[in-house]
Amino acid sequence: MTSLPALTEPAAAEGRSAVLGMKRGVRRRCPHCGEGALFMGYLKVRPICPACGHDNGHYRADDGPAYFTILLVGHLVVAPLLALSFLWSFPPLLIVALGLPLVGAATLAALPFIKGAWIGVLWGTGASAGDEGLTDR
Repeated sequence: MTSLPALTEPAAAEGRSAVLGMKRGVRRRCPHCGEGALFMGYLKVRPICPACGHDNGHYRADDGPAYFTILLVGHLVVAPLLALSFLWSFPPLLIVALGLPLVGAATLAALPFIKGAWIGVLWGTGASAGDEGLTDR
């Protein structure tokens, strides 16, 4: 078993920001170093970064990524379907048969990227899991 590098204490001098964390997270990389993989599969967060040893397991994503995914897909897929009036002349079952897989695929495709960005923002702002302590600094 290989040993992980020692954890370094993040400091303001490192340039920790929500934007930097979001950029690294949307690439599904560790928000601390930008190198290690953030997920062990589709959505399972890797508890410890294999590259820098940062504890990514304490950032709770909960319902935030799902909410923003639904918001994004709703605006990018459903709104144009409602705005394009020529679609209203098609049979409703055809619209449902074509629309549901489109919405489902768009949602499943966007969710890991949005969850990564969410965890990156949590890292950048210093928020973490816990009832009392909302900082990891």
